[in-house]
Amino acid sequence: MNYLSTRGHPDRKRFCEILLEGLAPDGGLYLPEHYPQVDTAMLAKWRGLPYAELAFEILSLYIDDIAPADLKAICAKTYTPEVFGTDEIVPLRELEDGVYLEALSNGPTLAFKDMAMQLLGNLFEYELARRGAELNILGATSGDTGSAAEYAMRGKKGVRVFMTSPDGRMSPFQQAQMFSLQDENIHNIAIAGVFDDCQDIVKAVSNDLGFKRKYRIGTVNSINWARLLAQVVYYFAGYFQATASNDKPVSFTVPSGNFGNVCAGHVARMMGLPIQTLVVATNENDVLDEFFRTGIYRVRAAADTHETSSPSMDISKASNFERFVFDLVGRDAGKLRSLFVDDLGRQGRFDLSGDPAFRQAAERFGFKSSRSTHADRLATIRDTDKRFATLVDPHTADGLKAAREHLAPGVPMVVLETALPIKFAATLVEALGHEPARPARFEGIEALPKRVVRLPADAEAVKAYIAQNCD
Repeated sequence: MNYLSTRGHPDRKRFCEILLEGLAPDGGLYLPEHYPQVDTAMLAKWRGLPYAELAFEILSLYIDDIAPADLKAICAKTYTPEVFGTDEIVPLRELEDGVYLEALSNGPTLAFKDMAMQLLGNLFEYELARRGAELNILGATSGDTGSAAEYAMRGKKGVRVFMTSPDGRMSPFQQAQMFSLQDENIHNIAIAGVFDDCQDIVKAVSNDLGFKRKYRIGTVNSINWARLLAQVVYYFAGYFQATASNDKPVSFTVPSGNFGNVCAGHVARMMGLPIQTLVVATNENDVLDEFFRTGIYRVRAAADTHETSSPSMDISKASNFERFVFDLVGRDAGKLRSLFVDDLGRQGRFDLSGDPAFRQAAERFGFKSSRSTHADRLATIRDTDKRFATLVDPHTADGLKAAREHLAPGVPMVVLETALPIKFAATLVEALGHEPARPARFEGIEALPKRVVRLPADAEAVKAYIAQNCD
């Protein structure tokens, strides 16, 4: 399996090359040259497999430069009840008639990012050991990616993590999960800005090819194809749990900020998994909802990016959206570049509302969307607690609200849970008057000593910090 850049770079690379590289040299994102196809016979074979074995079957369709026995061992090491709390790894629960919650937040940091990050940590360690190499991971987080990456990489041989985050824009619990880590290979960088500033810094550093090569820069954000690929697996797992046979369609609702989580659903659908609809749930930062409703993609500036009670979705420049648009325009790299990059290399705005093929293509890919507000989240949290004795975090509440707006008779709607409620305790207190349960291992985490540096929203300042801590 070879991989190409969405922006048309002529090189074709194998999986382990792009695992360590992140962005393509032209600033594009990697995708496979084609999506492997699954049929009813393959689905029948996979139905009932333990999660680790299902992961191996799916990943092996995309990874042919790791020996099958080694890849199988990596999957078995990653997806265990000890790490994820249950034998099912991602158990499904019917919340109400036709609406299901898929639990993705039983990992070490209580967020769905663990599902991919734990695998990524083991893949990095394997490939770096095979090469006798080191890697400096540069990431951006709006909350959960950072802690998931740091917990997955702490203590890993040959790996340092430099994680940027928007200063003061995460919940106290999320900050404490990251900043309380004292491991020498973990570096937290609080940026004076919003998440999009952090993401721009990661891209700017990655696009400085000289610096990237000198300091062996890699990424763990969902711009890294390996992370998105790992997320494809739980769509298959959710499908099998929600259906009794392999010819029944299912829909998924996905709280979305950076479009990585729902893009994995797009990949699963392109492979042939019977997904009828992919519902993109946004908060007040509704760039994606606006696009799927109107065909207009309009990135907001930092000053126009709202600070909300579902902060991990406070994003106005969705990196993984480029992967979907690449498929939307028929994998035409020239057209993709004309949409995403202006003469100064800035990503800003494009309008497909007048393109007669847009609506037809959007319908073919099965996307719909909805937007939530703070009041919607509070109402959904209260309703879910009252009717089903179930606590959900505010991002999952965004998903539940959207799911109910797009139900179809006879088609199960699976809502992807994104985090456990304790990560956003203040919103739960506002909604219900009390804090959610806290796992014992996280008692008092906010009071622990913190290890973090604060830097301006400037790529050169971050590069200087990386150089200082690598030399």
